[in-house]
Amino acid sequence: ERWELQLKGAGPTPFSRQADGRKVLRSSIREFLCSEAMFHLGVPTTRAGACVTSESTVVRDVFYDGNPKYEQCTVVLRVASTFIRFGSFEIFKSADEHTGRAGPSVGRNDIRVQLLDYVISSFYPEIQAAHASDSVQRNAAFFREVTRRTARMVAEWQCVGFCHGVLNTDNMSILGLTIDYGPFGFLDRYDPDHVCNASDNTGRYAYSKQPEVCRWNLRKLAEALQPELPLELGEAILAEEFDAEFQRHYLQKMRRKLGLVQVELEEDGALVSKLLETMHLTGADFTNTFSLLSSFPVELESPGLAEFLARLMEQCASLEELRLAFRPQMDPRQLSMMLMLAQSNPQLFALMGTRAGIARELERVEQQSRLEQLSAAELQSRNQGHWADWLQAYRARLDKDLEGAGDAAAWQAEHVRVMHANNPKYVLRNYIAQNAIEAAERGDFSEVRRVLKLLETPYHCEAGAATDAKATEADGADGRQRSYSSKPPLWAAELCVT
Repeated sequence: ERWELQLKGAGPTPFSRQADGRKVLRSSIREFLCSEAMFHLGVPTTRAGACVTSESTVVRDVFYDGNPKYEQCTVVLRVASTFIRFGSFEIFKSADEHTGRAGPSVGRNDIRVQLLDYVISSFYPEIQAAHASDSVQRNAAFFREVTRRTARMVAEWQCVGFCHGVLNTDNMSILGLTIDYGPFGFLDRYDPDHVCNASDNTGRYAYSKQPEVCRWNLRKLAEALQPELPLELGEAILAEEFDAEFQRHYLQKMRRKLGLVQVELEEDGALVSKLLETMHLTGADFTNTFSLLSSFPVELESPGLAEFLARLMEQCASLEELRLAFRPQMDPRQLSMMLMLAQSNPQLFALMGTRAGIARELERVEQQSRLEQLSAAELQSRNQGHWADWLQAYRARLDKDLEGAGDAAAWQAEHVRVMHANNPKYVLRNYIAQNAIEAAERGDFSEVRRVLKLLETPYHCEAGAATDAKATEADGADGRQRSYSSKPPLWAAELCVT
């Protein structure tokens, strides 16, 4: 096998712009842990070979708020077959109609041909062999395969609740790998509009928009490949392949997450959509809810049903969590001024690009008002009603799956095995990474090693002794023990990643 070793954060390179080319301990630990976590989750990704820190420091303004601080310089050794990205082909881009900026190698079609030849012959040799005499068909087959791989990759992201954070063309691998771990995050409370990057003010890279953004990036790749791949051909391939491959892979994975092992039905897509809607309405924890469903008692009158429902309710957001999540972000006077501007000068308001942010703020204000009128008992009752409806539909679907099996006991065993193998118990939640980072910044790397070991066996069927691993964290004044697989503490909602 062919592997590239890449140092990230080792200093300026011939391709550096004005920055110092250094990486800090905080972001290096996040990249190191998450690339390994994704690999063990079964998601296509680059790997992390090593993470080395030093006494050298650089100044970083972490939150871009005028409060810079010194941080330790750190280097991550990354490993992949190649680090060529969609953006690698955009160096030939002609002047942009809006900015006037052009790629550094605009007009150098000879280099584009060399780059295409290199990528296809090195990383897609079967395509090179099949279309050696027809470069257009070869390039079309290459683009088709990149489209399919990208669709499958982002489907995997959606199924484990992973948010990338910065999905531009430079962060899209030509091999369909997850690449460049920056302000990423895994979903805690399920929210399709979750934005993990605090600097993404418009929500461009929100969780639910990731498939759409990946498709947009593929369109940009198609544009960058012309004339070696005619644009109309690239667009046709994209239209034909991406949505179909994404939906196929996503639904196949979701069936496994729900333990549907015997028959595939048209109604399965609606069942998944209704599950996610129920999780959204009840603020359920994404990872833990799927994990818990493997213990759902299939029998209608099972004595374990009450206990299951009680555990499921624990995964739903409390009033305190919801009030924290939907607290207004803007000063009321500022919001009032912006709304007045929208009415008096809509053209200026549109130019400011704040429409989406104002809409989200109004939604937060409305949600906060509704939550103030709600009691904990009313919330619990409402959540139970939502889940009772979905679980009824789920049980009916499981009955149909069981009908297609000859042996009920064998079906039950396979049902649970498949769910355990597809629903992780552990993901790299932001608060887990933050605890490891803070310990490392004090010179104690034991928590980083402990978390890495845990993430190597994320699934029930693998976990063994690791399932009992505990982390001590100051959660309020009591400093109580909390399992790595628990819902995050309230303070985790305050974490800001840029």
